[in-house]
Amino acid sequence: MMQMVQSGIGLLALLAVAYLFSENRKTIHWRTVGYAVGLQGLLAIILLKVPVTRHLFLMLNVLVNALEKALQEGTAMVFGYLGGGALPFSGTGASTYIFAFRGLPMVLLASALSALLFYWRILPWIVRGVAWLLRRTLGIGGAEGLANAANIFIGMVEAPLFIRPYVADISRGELFSIMTCGMATIAGTVMVLYAGVLKPVVPDAMGHLLTASIISAPAAIALARIMVPTVPEARTEASITIPVPADSAMEAITNGTLDGVKLLINIIAMLVVLVALVGLVNIALGWLPDMGGTPLTLQRLLGILMAPVMWLIGIPWSECMTAGSLMGTKTVLNEFLAYLEMAHLDPSALSARSRLILTYAMCGFANPGSLGIMLGGLGAMAPERRNEIVQLGARSILAGILATCMTGTMVGMLTG
Repeated sequence: MMQMVQSGIGLLALLAVAYLFSENRKTIHWRTVGYAVGLQGLLAIILLKVPVTRHLFLMLNVLVNALEKALQEGTAMVFGYLGGGALPFSGTGASTYIFAFRGLPMVLLASALSALLFYWRILPWIVRGVAWLLRRTLGIGGAEGLANAANIFIGMVEAPLFIRPYVADISRGELFSIMTCGMATIAGTVMVLYAGVLKPVVPDAMGHLLTASIISAPAAIALARIMVPTVPEARTEASITIPVPADSAMEAITNGTLDGVKLLINIIAMLVVLVALVGLVNIALGWLPDMGGTPLTLQRLLGILMAPVMWLIGIPWSECMTAGSLMGTKTVLNEFLAYLEMAHLDPSALSARSRLILTYAMCGFANPGSLGIMLGGLGAMAPERRNEIVQLGARSILAGILATCMTGTMVGMLTG
């Protein structure tokens, strides 16, 4: 019970932080905010507590296992034993697992399947359904609803493409809402990859990541309405039409694979550089006096800074330093590195409940690197609003972090 109260206090505290950073507190439409928080809570209960959804989680976990098994056939053929094929020497599976050749290629398969689902109009149908739900329950405009629904399943740059003709004319509040939702969710192309990383430490990881992306969308809308208010009359309507950029299934697979290659190269490059930079910072911090008898590291500093936030979302104080370090890594670097760190933690470092809360709280693109990608994409769609988009950039990172932390508090209240 105390853990539920703790998470409840955290939810109010996160909304209060958004209120402190509001551009115009007098024009906040609290009814929309209340409906959005209520919708998030309702979706969390349905997706986490209803028995039917638990069976869905099991099915998604089976899907991830099937994708990994199928992927290994491809990587083994191309990379041999480096990709999971038969070893030409004696060794153990654990010592021969090379992430670059067996884990990361999942991005290629997920990207190709995503493009194929778009061609078959399965994913557009789901996006339309979510957009309709957001419009009917929260009263938001068609343009905002469509882009935010798309953000749940695809990237923060690809989603606004669905409403490209409207980007130049939507209100400032709607624009910020779309940016915030992009920061508070993850794309399906990396969702399967993250699920594979978390599977050993978070049961039914794929189902939890998908749920996190879904229930973070109304949280993002609620926080966007607080931080950059917009009146209901300013909503921009748009016809819900989703283009399918392929003329055949093979073309969709080809295009998806080529897009996946670009993403894969970006992920590899960013991982190498970011891990190296963390190592460089830790070397510099090692020159300073020890703190508490152990060397000072970036992870420890981030843990100290983020520990109070972790307590607010429902994590026991004894685990807040570890959780804060992971959340700091997610915020300063990216969520992929944070998930990798969590997967390799000593099992006693975090309880199962804390790992679950963190899985939700870290499930978003809110970090400086993603901001650069978003600014480039939206700026190209609406050059006349580039300065405004840049002005809203840092605020959208804060809103995205608050949104995923709100999602973490919801999980904390339901699992207390």
